[in-house]
Amino acid sequence: MAIRGGFMDADHSAARPAGQGRRAILLATLGAGLAARPGDAGAVTHRAAAHARPHPLHAPAIIGRAAAPLPLIMLDPGHGGKDPGAIGVSGTYEKHIAEAAASELQRQLLASGAYRVAMTRADDRFIPLEGRVEIAHAHSASLFISMHADALTDRSVRGASVYTLSGQASDAQSAALARTENSADRFGGPRVHANSPEVAAILASLVTEETRRGAAHMAASVVDSFRPRIGLLTHPARHAAFVVLKSADIPSVLVEMGFMSNRMDEAALRQAGHRMMVAGAMKQAVDRYFASAGGVTRLTG
Repeated sequence: MAIRGGFMDADHSAARPAGQGRRAILLATLGAGLAARPGDAGAVTHRAAAHARPHPLHAPAIIGRAAAPLPLIMLDPGHGGKDPGAIGVSGTYEKHIAEAAASELQRQLLASGAYRVAMTRADDRFIPLEGRVEIAHAHSASLFISMHADALTDRSVRGASVYTLSGQASDAQSAALARTENSADRFGGPRVHANSPEVAAILASLVTEETRRGAAHMAASVVDSFRPRIGLLTHPARHAAFVVLKSADIPSVLVEMGFMSNRMDEAALRQAGHRMMVAGAMKQAVDRYFASAGGVTRLTG
């Protein structure tokens, strides 16, 4: 028999004499079942609470700490806008090669799901050297990678290399490259000036030892990753007073992917397949860097 919503509340019905006919008999038989109909949930709760054992209240358990944010890699395609960079033997602009290679590296890094990535420029625009460093600091970057393909007077020289900051150049060729790169701000007009080599040397002395070790470790990782598949200069890990590497607390390297002054290097860098291989080697270098002690400080600190 259905229980209709017009029946009275069970507590009121139970208080009546048992001789009030059929309805009293039904109420006596159904008992607590009547109180379970919709609208009488309070009565059910009251009875359940009467039989439940009291128990102390507990705060929710802490399962674990929030995950640390992924490290941010700042990629810096060299030159741009009115600064073409080196011009290859067949007329290729360094600024276009640098941007294309950096975009491919960005794609590979993001695809791994292990990093956040930002670029100092993602189009053909001029950015002063100081501005590139400021962008890295604004993003609280864990690692700064400047990407280039410069030119030398000796067109027979070919191969990749990687540079870290130092007040004194490791060799004459590195010193010449630093002078060329530090003069890029001449395209910015009279209000934009790169630091002189003397000032760059002073700034290099202000870089923390921890940052210096991180940059050296990243440079070694680049060399190790390039060696099996990308041609390298003799003694490929070098140093000089590059203004763009002057951050005091962000490990920074400048990667020369090859030389636009060499016909074979230029031809290779014009090929998307070769740039993909270069980016793959650089991504592996980034992985090695963060997998070891050299990358832990910026990750957790």
